[in-house]
Amino acid sequence: MIDRDILDKIKARHEEVQQEMADPAVARDPGQMAELGREHSRLKDVVAAIERYEAMIEEQANLRELVENGEGEIADMAAAELEDLEKRLPATERTLRLQLVPDDPEADRSAIVEIRAGTGGDEAALFAGDLFRLYTRFAEERGWRVETISLSHGTQGGFKEIVFSVEGEGVFGVMKYESGVHRVQRVPETESSGRIHTSAATVAVLPEAEDVDVDLKQHELTVDTFRASGPGGQSVNTTDSAIRITHEPTGLVVSCQDEKSQHKNRAKAMRVLRSRLYEKKREEQQEERAEERRAQIGSGDRSAKIRTYNFPQDRLTDHRLGGDEKNYALSSVIDGDLGPVIEALRMQENAERLGEI
Repeated sequence: MIDRDILDKIKARHEEVQQEMADPAVARDPGQMAELGREHSRLKDVVAAIERYEAMIEEQANLRELVENGEGEIADMAAAELEDLEKRLPATERTLRLQLVPDDPEADRSAIVEIRAGTGGDEAALFAGDLFRLYTRFAEERGWRVETISLSHGTQGGFKEIVFSVEGEGVFGVMKYESGVHRVQRVPETESSGRIHTSAATVAVLPEAEDVDVDLKQHELTVDTFRASGPGGQSVNTTDSAIRITHEPTGLVVSCQDEKSQHKNRAKAMRVLRSRLYEKKREEQQEERAEERRAQIGSGDRSAKIRTYNFPQDRLTDHRLGGDEKNYALSSVIDGDLGPVIEALRMQENAERLGEI
């Protein structure tokens, strides 16, 4: 049986949210109103499920009383109904438990993904390029849109760094599991002796922030222009089209030189800056609600090695998973078939969080 205190707290919070949304002061704050609206939408369905479950528990108690104290045909009918109800009750309870697992409120957002080459020199940059192709193919299969925001090419190919957006329904809820250190083991094309080389790349996945999520004040921004370098068309190196934005209160710096237009580079840089500030705000909130948030897989600890890509053995190992589920055919995954890995991580996350209810 589900803890009654948990159910009462959820119903009480639902009422609180309704009251807060009716507050004129809250209605004048678009950001707070949007956040409360998302919470209300989630809680409404959960409360409806709680009420169905509680009605069944009450009916169960009434039928048991009739069976114990009733006589004849009435007791027999109550016993039959009780048997049927108790067959249905476990499924109803499990469904409710799943609904009690709180969704990540940012799950439906689009995402900003940042891939950076780590240890391993040129091979790390090539691996960063492989990861970008993997995510691009995965996104295409799901009908998501990928747009490059900024990039820095490696000397032998690949990327020292690439930042891109992924737009579509439920992107962040899926891509959030990719945050962390990805390690590759393979023989580099430049290695004449055939020695297996180990290198790494880091991936950061940020929920894309909306204007109402982050209040960016112009006087807190220092905007510098400079001449772009590298590939990008005939005019890319002849005008000061590249943009560097520094957010003075936090020291965050974002540069973009991918577009020929200074205006477009500024818009892209602002998207990344807004999302990084929003992620910083999220991490601060996560610390305040540590017990709740640390139960989530991939909550943002990007120093942890999450996955190894072993090319000689055609094996991808996700170190957050256990048993047979942690290993996959690398040749399939690297070609964009990431779905089974994500699904296993999602199921593990739900199982861990269900254990708390």
